[in-house]
Amino acid sequence: MKQSIPTFVKWAGGKRQLIRQLGEYFPSQIDRYFEPFVGGGAVAFYVTRKYCPREVYLSDSNEDLINVYQVVQANVGELIELLMEYEQRHSKNTYYEVRDESTLSLSHIKRAARFIYLNRTCFNGLYRVNSRGKFNVPIGRYPNPKICQKAALEEASELLQGVEIYKKSFEWVLDEAEAGDFIYFDPPYHPLSKTSKFTQYTTGNFPEPKQEQLAVVFIELDRSKCKIMLSNSCTPFIIELYSDYRNTIHTVKARRSINCNAKGRNPIDELVITNYPPPHLKVD
Repeated sequence: MKQSIPTFVKWAGGKRQLIRQLGEYFPSQIDRYFEPFVGGGAVAFYVTRKYCPREVYLSDSNEDLINVYQVVQANVGELIELLMEYEQRHSKNTYYEVRDESTLSLSHIKRAARFIYLNRTCFNGLYRVNSRGKFNVPIGRYPNPKICQKAALEEASELLQGVEIYKKSFEWVLDEAEAGDFIYFDPPYHPLSKTSKFTQYTTGNFPEPKQEQLAVVFIELDRSKCKIMLSNSCTPFIIELYSDYRNTIHTVKARRSINCNAKGRNPIDELVITNYPPPHLKVD
């Protein structure tokens, strides 16, 4: 198995740097895989490549992000051509012209290229929209940003063949998952403090009632004899939500990849919650 993960977008809370730690908690076999918060795709690509599941279902509530995955899956060659054009003409003026253009008349492929271009060149790769749903992140300070990651896009496209990709909220998995299926939840994290804003990755956010709703879905899937794994921040609120699984609440060290303050990028504790004993760890 190759060691690299073919992620092609930057994403707040992305799991690329955590994948070795997370891998210790996956089941030993995965036949059907569901990931309702696909984000940057690191876990999905890792699982698809290592375990070769018979069926893979990926989704997210971010419509623009899902469009990117669908285009990478079906039209990666045309997408690469457009990204190479962006790479050649990138400048501050180009960035703001592209950021401010309307997407209503753009094809799916052009929308995907625009999304990746802005993602690779904006400040810290942050995805943020205003109240009207317009992307409003300023340009980043990159002397020579790598906009077209041709090899990663081609490999990602190969891994996405046969994968079902949906723009849906996480609850849909209740209607599809069956006993023995593996579901990985990586929701927008519960904030570590009241001033933290990194739960905002769609036009809304993921407040505590949504976290509670997700916990209910987790419990329902457990009752259906699915195997479930969830990542979230290490806060008393999350620990209490999943208190019934206290024997399989684990801690990993994560380094934040997107933070406006470099001092905030030190390793912090994150939770990994499962409803099963991880294969290689002793559970008291």
